[in-house]
Amino acid sequence: MTVGYAYITATILLTVYGQLILKWQVGLAGPGPEAFPAKLYFLVGLLLNPWILSGFVAAFAASLAWMGAMTKFELSHAYPFMSLNFVLVLLFAGLLFNEPISATKIVGIGLIVLGVVVGSRG
Repeated sequence: MTVGYAYITATILLTVYGQLILKWQVGLAGPGPEAFPAKLYFLVGLLLNPWILSGFVAAFAASLAWMGAMTKFELSHAYPFMSLNFVLVLLFAGLLFNEPISATKIVGIGLIVLGVVVGSRG
C-alpha cells in the first residue's frame, strides 16, 4: 500500500470511528430535552464527554490524513473512496447497534463498491 492509500484508509477509518462513537454516546444520553436551558446543558454535557471528544479528535485527524492524501492524488481519484464510509458505517451500525440491514441496503452497498472500483480506475 502506498503512502497515499494509507492516508485515504486512515481518513476513512477515523471518520467511521467518529460517527460510530457519536451514535453510541448520543444513544446512551437519550433524547435531549425540549426547553432551551436544559437543551444547552445537555449539549454541553455531550461535548464534554471524553468519548465524544475522541470522535472530534478523530474527525480532526481524518482531516489531516485527507490533506496528506491530497498531496498524493487528484481529488477526482481520491474522493470516490470516501463513499466507503457509507458502507462501513452501515455494516457496523448493523453489528453494533442492531440497525436493520435490508436487501435494498445491501444492493446499495454493492453499487457503492462498484462505483469506487470504476471511479478509481478512471
